[in-house]
Amino acid sequence: MNMWDNATITMLLEGVRDTLYMTLASTFFGYVLGLPLGVILAVTDKDGIKPNAFIYKILDIIVNILRSIPFLILLILVIPITRAIVGKTYGSTATVVPLVIAAAPFIARMVESSLLEVDHGVIEAAQSMGANLWTIIWKVMLAESRTSLLVNATIALGTILGYSAMAGAVGGGGLGDIAIRYGYYRYQTDIMLVTVVLLVLLVQLLQYIGMTISKKLDKRTR
Repeated sequence: MNMWDNATITMLLEGVRDTLYMTLASTFFGYVLGLPLGVILAVTDKDGIKPNAFIYKILDIIVNILRSIPFLILLILVIPITRAIVGKTYGSTATVVPLVIAAAPFIARMVESSLLEVDHGVIEAAQSMGANLWTIIWKVMLAESRTSLLVNATIALGTILGYSAMAGAVGGGGLGDIAIRYGYYRYQTDIMLVTVVLLVLLVQLLQYIGMTISKKLDKRTR
């Protein structure tokens, strides 16, 4: 295969598209699950605004178990769930399912960390003014930690993009799949190197966008 013929360029562009699709879709659904989970962990923590050792311990164990399973093993473990939701176990859409399961506990832990960084004095001030639990979570904890949350979201995007590339080993689609099929099985090192460069560029782009937005929102830099 000629490195720069139309078929190869089209394949690489489709790989970039599929990788971005998997990364962004998985991050979105990862936050749909991980954000509330992280909020509950922060609120029920022993230093939280509503400590509950029982709820915290259960969620803490679930998060730790899911985070300790290597992604490629998780990918295989959740094949029945993937098939039930998507109807197939290969391709970019099917890969979103294990990516979300891997991303959600990772995101939850980062959200918990960001929320626990909020100054207790600000929370106590809100409580003294009669603010209810939801108001404190939404208007104090999430609002005060928005810069940290955005920085962590940028980290999550990079991590999930790396996971999506790993999924290529089992037909997950995207640039990882191209690297495995052509670079590994067909010994076309040039194509593999191009996919690596494209993955690095995507991470840099997502990192740049995320950090730029977080700096603009950071009150401390105004």
